[in-house]
Amino acid sequence: MLDAVDAALVRALQGDGRATYQALADRVGLSRTAVRARVRHLIATGAIRIVGVLHAGVMGMEVFGHISLRVCGPVRPVIEELVQREAVVFTAQTAGRFPVVAHVRVRDDNALAAELTQVRKIPGVVEAEVFRGDQIAKDEYSSVRPLREVSIDPLDWRLVRCLQADGRASYADLARTVGLSQAAARSRVVRLIDAGVIHVTALIEASAVGVTERLGFGLRCRGDASALAGGLASLTGVSFAATGFGSYDIVGGVTAADRRTIVETLETIRRSPEVSYTETWDYLAVAKERQRIDGQSYTAVPQPRGG
Repeated sequence: MLDAVDAALVRALQGDGRATYQALADRVGLSRTAVRARVRHLIATGAIRIVGVLHAGVMGMEVFGHISLRVCGPVRPVIEELVQREAVVFTAQTAGRFPVVAHVRVRDDNALAAELTQVRKIPGVVEAEVFRGDQIAKDEYSSVRPLREVSIDPLDWRLVRCLQADGRASYADLARTVGLSQAAARSRVVRLIDAGVIHVTALIEASAVGVTERLGFGLRCRGDASALAGGLASLTGVSFAATGFGSYDIVGGVTAADRRTIVETLETIRRSPEVSYTETWDYLAVAKERQRIDGQSYTAVPQPRGG
């Protein structure tokens, strides 16, 4: 488990993974040397990874869909089919109204419709309910900052790949890797970050910090869904939040170290006067967690609830 100082450092690094040690020290009230040691320890023990995450729009994956599936018969064969689909970036067996959920990322609504058609054809699927995302308020694996139009050349892509591997790589190391001067490498990285192309952030390794509980939720709300989603994104434990259209106005996820904290987070969400309906689903086994935007996908080993 993280102590209060480490937790504050992680939050700061999630906002800016390339923040200087001095800036982090000023934020948590420790010396630069102490902060440097703590950050290095968090990375060395695998509690966090500091990486660059691309904006989904850079690779033409701007449309997000949350698909809830009703299944006749065993669930595992359906999950195995979903894992193989390139557009599926997350899928899990769940306890709730639907036994399977999946997240897809595609280029446009036509592609989403085509993907949905293929998912409905999977043997065992008898119903698919779709939430079409509009605005992503929080996502651990994709930048949610505004994406400005910017040209990206091969050197930029080489820098992006370096940052995806090590978000805190020094400008000197980046310069040597891509064959630029240190000043030129810094200028390019700053331009890519400012344009929203890439966001350097800290990804928390759940098992290393004692995060054992995961829950998904769907909300219907009164008034401005975007404002509500923005508020949810600031809550500790909310790992994902998106507004959209369909059965819900907002779809999201919560992670925590124990069931009590999950309940407290859900109660905080329910207390909002803008929330008119809340539905939740428990993740029993996550089969595919995400897909790297550079085309390298990797699949999680199915885990029981709490794993």
